[in-house]
Amino acid sequence: MSRPSLDRVPAPVVLVGSGTAMYVGAAVAVGLFAAVGAPEVAWLRTAVAAVVLLAWRRPWRERWTAARWRAAVAFGLALAVMNVAFYVAIDHLPLGTAVAIEFTGPVAVAAFTGRGWRERGAIVVAAAGVVLLAGVALRPGPGHDRHDVVVGLVAVGIAAAAWAAYILLGRRVAAAGSGVTTLAVAMTVGAVALAPGLAAPAAVAFTDVGLVWRTVVVGLLSSVVPYALEQVVLRRVGAATFSVLMALLPATAAVVGALGLQQVPTAGELGGLACVTGALLMTGQLRRRTPPPELPPVA
Repeated sequence: MSRPSLDRVPAPVVLVGSGTAMYVGAAVAVGLFAAVGAPEVAWLRTAVAAVVLLAWRRPWRERWTAARWRAAVAFGLALAVMNVAFYVAIDHLPLGTAVAIEFTGPVAVAAFTGRGWRERGAIVVAAAGVVLLAGVALRPGPGHDRHDVVVGLVAVGIAAAAWAAYILLGRRVAAAGSGVTTLAVAMTVGAVALAPGLAAPAAVAFTDVGLVWRTVVVGLLSSVVPYALEQVVLRRVGAATFSVLMALLPATAAVVGALGLQQVPTAGELGGLACVTGALLMTGQLRRRTPPPELPPVA
């Protein structure tokens, strides 16, 4: 992923690639829940990503200031909490409901950091699109009860807050020029922080070769690829615009389902896709490519 080549790719296209990888990884992760457990799979995802990123970026070769360490620690904790909380949520709620409610995190970021009517209006339109795409229904699904709904809502609320923190902290890391190298340390921090409670029960994943390979796939597709690509985008756009672009994730899932699985979109889903497209047009992301700001090179 060379910086010059990716900087020539429009931000929405980069995020579609990120979302595609993330959804494929999520599909594999859900299949692991029965054997390992949702929180444990989330921790394994973080741990695998940390190992891969450390081997790739080798952050020990660089000079680390106190400020950079603080940013990495905060970023890592936000990442870890976001991943674990979301996996717990989708283990208790329908995926569409969880995705829509978690999107309140980016909505809050755009509302508080947007600098004009376009960004603030775009996030409202994008949020409406996400709700239509998700088909939100706050009722127990098959095999679930009201207790599941409560647990799921609490978990997805935590995930939404952590997602907002991830966007703000990720933008700061990207703007500082430390990018993927700081992400490597952040992933390690998150894995270490959650290890006392999740490492031991997650060890069951290493008792079967098939589980090991699926765990590695989840770490690569759900964390390494999407978060590295998102650092590219966060370096180029503000937090509010990035929050609007996050609406591309559920939109990508709908398009992939229609094209790859012959899942004909409903009228609501078509309306959701139209809203997301409109939100991107409002921010100018489909009409022009904003030049990358003058920032120091990624470490």
